Amino acid sequence: MTETVPPAVDLFDVVRLHLTQRKEPPLSPAEAAARDRVWEKAVQSNPALFDGPVVACAGLERTDPCVLSLSWVPVTYRHYALRRVPGATALGSLFVNVLQPTDDGRLVAARMSSSTAAPGRWQLPGGSVEPPLTGEGLVDADLAGQAARELFEELGIRVAAGALQLWVATRGENSSVGLTYLAPELPQPAVRAAFADMAAGEQARGHEPELDDIAFVSSLEDLGTLPGPHADYLAPIVERYAAGR
Repeated sequence: MTETVPPAVDLFDVVRLHLTQRKEPPLSPAEAAARDRVWEKAVQSNPALFDGPVVACAGLERTDPCVLSLSWVPVTYRHYALRRVPGATALGSLFVNVLQPTDDGRLVAARMSSSTAAPGRWQLPGGSVEPPLTGEGLVDADLAGQAARELFEELGIRVAAGALQLWVATRGENSSVGLTYLAPELPQPAVRAAFADMAAGEQARGHEPELDDIAFVSSLEDLGTLPGPHADYLAPIVERYAAGR
């Protein structure tokens, strides 16, 4: 299969993941203080931001034709404020997302709502990886479970973690790494109904949904009709999926 991938995004086929936990790199007192100032300013601009626990990526490499090795570090969202501190080095974020196909060959693209950190951005449903609550190591089942949870929370689609296939890994802006899972096909009307029910339920509880719109795309031309910013991985993934059908 021939792939056309923008230089800013690397795509990796995944047969098996090898996960290794690392420690967060130490910061000097000056770097830590600068990071905190940047974070506090960001929270003032967007009070919806919170300093919860997340997983960062310290490295991604192919160590075997069938194995992709990923080093992960437990941090909090505050860590990524280092990207705006001159001379400091921030780890790449690690996230999971889900490729939800429909039975007519299209894929679901979703738009972030105005209250999120990336308002108006088109992307796949998904979110940052969270560290295990037990304090134990991160395993494949954790990642698939988090992907299934994101699909339900953001699109209202319930699927068992075991039904998701780890399809591709991406590395893009700021060395951020995404693990993309492929979900079983659904009819478009079922996807629209699930999304509408989810949004209505969130609004009834007084919450703004993370996603405020969805679209069905099958090509780069379709993506070109979606106004606003796009996640850097979106076009390469859509193109790859279309080429493999």
